[in-house]
Amino acid sequence: MKHGGTEGERLMPTLFVGHGSPMNGVEDNEFAANWASIAHDIPRPSAILCISAHWISRGTLVSAVAEPETIHDFYGFPRELYEIEYRTPGAPKLAEQIVRLVHSTRVRLDKSWGLDHGTWIVLRRMYPEADIPTLQMSIDFTLKPSLHYKIGRELLSLRREGVLIIGSGNIVHNLALAMDTEKAYPWALAFDREVAARIDMEDHDALIDYRSLPDSNKAFVTDEHYLPLLYVLGAKERYEHVSHSAMRMVLASVSMRCILVRS
Repeated sequence: MKHGGTEGERLMPTLFVGHGSPMNGVEDNEFAANWASIAHDIPRPSAILCISAHWISRGTLVSAVAEPETIHDFYGFPRELYEIEYRTPGAPKLAEQIVRLVHSTRVRLDKSWGLDHGTWIVLRRMYPEADIPTLQMSIDFTLKPSLHYKIGRELLSLRREGVLIIGSGNIVHNLALAMDTEKAYPWALAFDREVAARIDMEDHDALIDYRSLPDSNKAFVTDEHYLPLLYVLGAKERYEHVSHSAMRMVLASVSMRCILVRS
């Protein structure tokens, strides 16, 4: 995939977050600390656009509500998690701008979706004041991987306006094989490391064709936790630096790796 842009151009960083369990939104653990550290290390965004694994749709939607609600889209967790409200301002004007920016598929405004846990559990650790305008874009399950990447490319110009684009998912996410153990499956480690190496090599074609990578059939059953990575890679310029953090596997089959792209 060819990229344009000029080295030295000022761009807001973009970030892929391995978000893992909703409990990371309340527990003081290494993952929450890592997210907070990233927020401290990058410029303050003018707005945040999150592509979360937990908003899947037919057709691409972008939330255009003025006051997004906190969505508790999980079950079986402690009561305190359901009582959390992370109420940021919305960004309806930015949503309209995104509709105009994206040409590879039709984007429609949505006025019902709020912030799902793939977004708010991360952001409440990054920006606890909840004072940055935030919106989400859905993942259209009917699109080919190359189009998810292309949408990310079409969103790149938002970074010049200080918008932080976050892809929230997990590079390895197979809950069907999860185990309560500190030891990861060898295939899970291998796939996570293979993806990381391809990112460092700028081999985006292989990452778009991820189903051809070894162990992809075990790394995830369905694709929605991997696809947010393609939006972040699409919004990356070739000259930009990539750093990895939280390079650990939990439950034997969930990668918590985070990938920060910055000029």
